[in-house]
Amino acid sequence: MKPIRLVLHAPFEKLAAGASRFWGNPDLPDPSDYPMYVDDEGDEYHYFFICQINLGELAAVAPDNPLPHSGLLSFFAKIDHYLDYMAATDCIGGYISGADDVRVLYFPTTEALDEVILVDDDDNPTNPDELGITFSLEAESLGDEHELFARPTHREWETWDPPYEDWTILLQVDSFGGKDFELNFMDFGVLDLLISPEALARHDFSDVRAIVLST
Repeated sequence: MKPIRLVLHAPFEKLAAGASRFWGNPDLPDPSDYPMYVDDEGDEYHYFFICQINLGELAAVAPDNPLPHSGLLSFFAKIDHYLDYMAATDCIGGYISGADDVRVLYFPTTEALDEVILVDDDDNPTNPDELGITFSLEAESLGDEHELFARPTHREWETWDPPYEDWTILLQVDSFGGKDFELNFMDFGVLDLLISPEALARHDFSDVRAIVLST
């Protein structure tokens, strides 16, 4: 599968419910569905929302991609530390994570989904401002390497560690910054979210793993 670049831009107006977006807030069936985890000190935290992909928008650009061609795919992960949010003690590192470090949610339809906004004690949104996503099949040597089905060019070894040797990079997120955030994966590396070929073929996103590869 040829990599599909996620090209990010500041939207002119609020993105519609179910639209592809990076940062901002996820669209979910109900506020109580926001994925949570308990850290190694027993405290409960929200997974950090990375992005959501409108699969119909994606299929219009890449009709041969192996994801479903309708609905919404939403990515959450324990990346708080890489945004300098230090409250939670858990963090994805330079080895393939456990399944509980990532949540990827698939919704077969974008209908009946509402934006869920997390706020701090002063009622201010906690996530960086939303960025719009467009998709491109063209390589960009100088751009940020946000990609679906990225090639493992940042890996310093031939395959992933056993038993993940043939796993695919479902989503790669590059280090980058904006007016209200700075995302830095260990000296400007990348975050790779991995899925097995069998699970991808079944459209089963319940066991996605993660690793940070530093430059």
